[in-house]
Amino acid sequence: MSTPSPWWTPHVHADRRPFLLGRNRIQAALRGYFANRDFVEVDTATLQVSPGNEAHLHAFETAAVGPDGSRAPLYLHTSPEFACKKLLAAGETRIACFAHVYRNRERGPLHHPEFTMLEWYRAGENYEALMRDCAEILALAAETAGTRRLAFRGGEVDPFREPERLSVAEAFDRFAGIDLLASIDRSGATDRDRLAASLREAGLRIAGDDTWSDLFSRVIVERIEPNLGHGRATILDEYPVAEAALARPTARDPRVAERFELYACGVELANAFGELTDAAEQRRRFEGEMAEKMRVYGETYPLDEDFLTALAHMPEASGIALGFDRLVMLATGASRIEQVIWAPVPETHP
Repeated sequence: MSTPSPWWTPHVHADRRPFLLGRNRIQAALRGYFANRDFVEVDTATLQVSPGNEAHLHAFETAAVGPDGSRAPLYLHTSPEFACKKLLAAGETRIACFAHVYRNRERGPLHHPEFTMLEWYRAGENYEALMRDCAEILALAAETAGTRRLAFRGGEVDPFREPERLSVAEAFDRFAGIDLLASIDRSGATDRDRLAASLREAGLRIAGDDTWSDLFSRVIVERIEPNLGHGRATILDEYPVAEAALARPTARDPRVAERFELYACGVELANAFGELTDAAEQRRRFEGEMAEKMRVYGETYPLDEDFLTALAHMPEASGIALGFDRLVMLATGASRIEQVIWAPVPETHP
């Protein structure tokens, strides 16, 4: 079997170049979008003492070597979130950041070890403002790319239509026939066995060591995500508190949190929060996430104590992370993420 030509081969680059120029135009348009709304563009350090504390995200580890030869672990961040929130604590009120971020164990048509995350934060504004931003950004990306549709793998979205807003509980009921909230009590605690029984009734597989979170994710991946963002974008809203480690509970129901994800053509584009600012609760959640990481993967990451200290000074805010490369893919018609990255990370084989 022949080996594919490298990305820098002139004929391969010629095929990719229209997508890359589209990327540049969309990025410039988004910079203008935020500047026109009084956002300050910020640039955060890639090296951090903690890469993030989500159980199923995997980081690249390195070390800082001092003049005396001493070594201290550092990580390439999986998101600029901690640094951005420190800037909110410092007094910034509207910030946006195009950040190169790094995630290990991820490679495929929609995943790359190094990719660009667009994050923005609004101090003193609720997370519904981010929903309006998302609708406007989808339309702007399409308009800039000269298209009336977003497309991926045969799916299409009209980016000029108002996105559908659907709660996670509604999605479980609609696409799987499962009463999700019946497995969550008013404190946010989850009932694994009750959810497992619901999955069996829905014809979904169950493993003996599946946690509630494992079961939740299986329904999302197998029954819900493929049905989202067709015809128009979908905002999947009100995630269970157990699945929203960085978000605050909603005012109307303590079982669910101010978290939404944006989908188009079945592709997850963005993840947003009404930000949690309770440092003690955030520590508890991070410790829970790292305990789960140790259980599943046999490793853990340190907590960023500086971030937890800053969190106590952070104002009420909403924030969102959008996969910029994926947005470019859908707007330009690219089929693989490498087509919209100027210089992709080389494939490595043991």
